[in-house]
Amino acid sequence: MPHYGVRRPFMTRWRDNDQYGHLNNVVYYEAMDTAVNAWMIVEGGLDPASSPAIALVVSSSCDYRASASFPEPLEVGIGVERLGTTSITWALGILRPGEDEPIAVGRFVHVFVDADSRRPVPVPDAVRAAVAGQLLD
Repeated sequence: MPHYGVRRPFMTRWRDNDQYGHLNNVVYYEAMDTAVNAWMIVEGGLDPASSPAIALVVSSSCDYRASASFPEPLEVGIGVERLGTTSITWALGILRPGEDEPIAVGRFVHVFVDADSRRPVPVPDAVRAAVAGQLLD
């Protein structure tokens, strides 16, 4: 089980529950995507509206281990599995506050591309520097 160096709060919403009374699977993806992008904006200086390079998700997965439901507060744990030349593979977890065992484990692969041409480019230096501190052993 990875140790997530960053944990971002994720408040569940009324609309997140599905007809079975638990969070719908898409909510987990939404939470992970929001947490990673917010972290890159704050810690890596990424500006999706004006940066010359942007990050596109090319692969994602999520394994569900336990259920949650509104109004439960949750957290998204962020770690980095791999930092490549043009890509970042994120190791993500949905956790209950104060607990280390994730209720869901996710993985996103971001590829950085030129905002105009959509061709791969190196991970921006500021993002690379921020991400380097989150690499998992």
